[in-house]
Amino acid sequence: MGVNFDLNDLQAFRAVVELGSFRKAAEAVNISQPALSRRIEKLEAALGVRLFERTTRSVALTTVGRVFARSAEQLLDDLDVALLGIRDVSTSRMGHVTIACVPSVAYYFLPSVIAAYHSRYPRIRVKLYDASANEVLGAVISGEADFGVSFMGSQEAEVEFKVLLQERFVAACRRDHPLARKTRVSWNELYAHEYVSVDKTSGNRLLLDQALTTITPDMASVCETRHVTTMLGLVEAGLGVAAVPSMAMPLHDHPVLTSIPLVEPVVTRRVGIIRRRGRPLTPAAQQFYQMILETKRGGRRGTAKKTAG
Repeated sequence: MGVNFDLNDLQAFRAVVELGSFRKAAEAVNISQPALSRRIEKLEAALGVRLFERTTRSVALTTVGRVFARSAEQLLDDLDVALLGIRDVSTSRMGHVTIACVPSVAYYFLPSVIAAYHSRYPRIRVKLYDASANEVLGAVISGEADFGVSFMGSQEAEVEFKVLLQERFVAACRRDHPLARKTRVSWNELYAHEYVSVDKTSGNRLLLDQALTTITPDMASVCETRHVTTMLGLVEAGLGVAAVPSMAMPLHDHPVLTSIPLVEPVVTRRVGIIRRRGRPLTPAAQQFYQMILETKRGGRRGTAKKTAG
């Protein structure tokens, strides 16, 4: 005896699982809520089990429902592998992708990739987890994120690290600051001025501490923050200068901020795409992963080695 449900019923089931609501799921698959409920009831009748516990306020998977959800997702993913490249299928494909990345990467090139991805797969939800390098690495290892983009992870045995680009650290300052007239700035010159820095929880701080063991600032920083993007706001407000990755500098000519290459020594960092070894990506995540690699090859938004403000 055959099982009496079809692909539409499975897609309705996945929509409820992903969105946690019959109303939102019905909107997502473009049917009425009663029609979606009938699809779920048909699926439950065919399997002979209850898949959801429903109350007036919430929907939750039963124990059996959680087991079936994994099988249904795998079945639909396998189908997507075969059909994802077909235009009519790609525009109706549902799912989600979670990418963990450091904030400078989120600012630098991910917006254009997300826009291209959304144009191709408009019904796949993208969750961007922008966090510190350590948190990005943890999210990838734990499976909270499908993959990540960061400058940490190349030393981890359980992580695959593919280099996307290499960039140098630059001095960020206001255009009316004395350092703005220079063509290059040494670290000792930078630290002779009031400066802001990232705190010890930052991956950039760890990288700089390792690279600058012989450099001792003349004074403590005026202010510490966790993220480079926040630090640039403090520089713009006139609190001091800062050492930042070139990628973090504004896209175009900024009316207030500029950057100068830092030397003696030149400090660089490698930014790469990281994923957990041995853990296959879902088709939706694999497509996004490939688009990032293609962006690197195409050189979108120019080179990260440009350091002039």
